[in-house]
Parts: sequence; structure tokens; C-alpha cells
Amino acid sequence: MTEQSTKVQQHLAAFADARRRGDRDAELRHLDAALALAPKDPQLLNARGMHHLQDGSWDKASDLFTQAAMLDPGEPILWINVATARRAMDDVSGERAALDRALANDRFQFTALLRKAELEQRAGKERDAVLAWGAVIQVGRQIANAPPPVIEAIRQGEAFMATHAGKLTARYDGLFGADRAADPDMRRFNRCLDIVLGRSTTYRNECHGLYYPFLPADEFFDKRLFPWLAELEAATDDIRREGLALIEHGGEDLRPYVRMEEGSPESKWSPLDQSLDWTACFLWEYGVPNQRVLDRCPATAAALARAPLAPVPGKAPSAFFSMLRPGAHIPPHTGVTNTRAIVHLPLVVPSGCEFRVGGETRQWVEGEAFAFDDTIEHEAINRSDHNRLVLIFDVWNPHLSAQEQASLVDFFASQDA
Repeated sequence: MTEQSTKVQQHLAAFADARRRGDRDAELRHLDAALALAPKDPQLLNARGMHHLQDGSWDKASDLFTQAAMLDPGEPILWINVATARRAMDDVSGERAALDRALANDRFQFTALLRKAELEQRAGKERDAVLAWGAVIQVGRQIANAPPPVIEAIRQGEAFMATHAGKLTARYDGLFGADRAADPDMRRFNRCLDIVLGRSTTYRNECHGLYYPFLPADEFFDKRLFPWLAELEAATDDIRREGLALIEHGGEDLRPYVRMEEGSPESKWSPLDQSLDWTACFLWEYGVPNQRVLDRCPATAAALARAPLAPVPGKAPSAFFSMLRPGAHIPPHTGVTNTRAIVHLPLVVPSGCEFRVGGETRQWVEGEAFAFDDTIEHEAINRSDHNRLVLIFDVWNPHLSAQEQASLVDFFASQDA
């Protein structure tokens, strides 16, 4: 170590000692002495700049921080300090440039991301602020055991994003009409806006069996694709009466819907395994009729006979009365193939029952049938104190032609063979 380096270290030791004692005059005297001996040391320049910052000498602080950053340009903290001084000077462009330099060195530097978000929000650059706050939220959520300042920054960003989404919603409602939600022809456009506004995410088909390409990945099918649903709905009272009689006196035909093989590992289905919290009474199961139940439910059997069930031996159709007990929750899951649509006819629906498919949650309404694509994530819950009862069955996806349906039957048959 040279004599000059030794003197610098002596002054730094005295500087640290003076700081511990709270002797600011001695602290500055030794810092300036060290800086005179090593005028190009970035850490010394940064330390002296901090004193100017505390004194409110923004321009002097900025000058020293800039010298330090130029001498050690790969250190993000030095550029953040430059940005701090520039912010105090109301130098928006200088602050932005310094933060950009910090992020060029480390694009995940949380303090720089936060300062950039605050800057763009203050500057009224809404689009840039949205991007910057989005980065703050994304990086902040990945920090393990995040300290309170990080949690507060995330909350601040979420609040900004919510306010921004509210502004956009008001703007779009004015542009396209607030009543467009009632128009079934606007459903896809409305979901597009929901995704843009961050109110929904994109859900795609997840088939555990056959995936059929080019079919629309629609969560709830347009009811106009199922003109025969009106006839089904007209039979609701008779079907409900038959379903309730089965639930009350079904005997061996009532069974848990979830029946896992012995020795299966724990999964999301374990709470429902062998449980009558989700009870099923099958009229058809994987293409096989349960004639005993069908005979007891002539109105339901007749309604099913009029529906476009998919006749695939060993696979379809399936049709059953589904009872969900109070407090029961069917966890998020996806189905086997998008070549089918699942139909629900709600029969007994107490208040507090919900059904979600993808990004849309609906309340069942007694007597109002609907069809959905079960290869898109869906779940059901009964928050009421009473049982919920729904008739569930599968039909062909309405976007398949008659030729495609016939070809699929032949395909499945050849697979089994």
C-alpha cells in the first residue's frame, strides 16, 4: 500500500469514527481530506455527494454523483443517486436518463423500477407509467419475504393500475356504450376489453384426451347455437321432480362423483374422494344407459333423447343429476376433449352458488340451461346452507359438422379396436 493510500485509509477510519460520534464537522473534514488525495474514487465522490444532498445542495450533489457514476458506470446505485438529485432539481429528463442508465445495468433493480414508475406518474405519461408500475408489481412479487417497503410499493402500483383501468373503462363505455354487456354479439369484444384492462386473463383449452384443432375456445357457448335448449327448459319442473325423488330414494344409484383408485397420491380431488358432498346419479355413463334410473325418470329420459347426444360407445354420452352439498367446492379442473359441450340445466339453486368457466363466473338460474367448454378451467361452489341440484350431460360441440361428428365416431371406434 502506498503512502497516499495509507493516508486515505486513515482519513476514512477517522471519517467513520466521527460519524459514529455524530461529529459532522470532523466527518466532513476527513472525507474532504480523503477526497483530495483520491479525487477519482467513485465511493468517496458518492459519499461527499450524499452530504450535499442532506444539505439541500442539489446541484453540487448531482455533479458529484455524476462524476462517481461516470467513473463506475456499471453500478446502478450511483445512477439512482444521480436520479435522486435530479428529482430534487425538478429535472425530469435528467432523472429519467439516470434511471434508464441504472436499469440498463440491471433491469430488475427494484429501487430504479420504483423511481421510474413514480417519475412517469408524476410526469403524466400514463402509458409509460402503466408499463413501469407493471414492472414494479411483477418484480416485487418475486421477492421472497418482501420487506414492508416493497409490499407498500406493490400496493401503490396496484392502486395506480386500478385507477388507470377505471379511467379506461369510463372511456370505453363512452365510446362503445355501457349497455353492450347485454348484447351477445359483443361478448367476445367485451372479453377482449377485460383482458386489456387487466380484469380477466386468457384461458385456453387443456384437453386430457383428444384435442380437436380450430374449434373456438369459448368458455360459455352462445345459446343461439342450441335452439333445442328451449324445449329442455320447458321440461324443468318435471325433470326437477324426478331428480329430487332420486336424491331422496336413489339408494345404490347415488354415489360420490369422485372415486379415486386406492393408493392414489394426495391431490386437489382428495377432499371429495368417496364423499357425497358431490353426489352423482347417472342416467347415462360413458355411453352406457342406466336403464333402472331412466325408467324412473321418463321426462328426463325424453328430454335427453331429443338432445344431440354424442353416441360414442365407451365414451359418450354421460348424463347425471349432480348434487352439491352446502359448503362443497369442486376445484378448478379441465376436461377430456373439446369435441363436446357440457350442458347444465339448473334445477335447485339456493342463493350463494357460483360456477366459473375461465374468466367468467355465473350464478345458476333455475330452469335456464347453458352449455360450456369443459376443457377450459372451471370450478363450482355452494356457499349456501342447502343442496344444489343440476342436470348435467354432454353433447357434440356445436361447431362440428355432421361429417366431422360421424368421422369422430369412427375414429374413436378404431382407437378402441
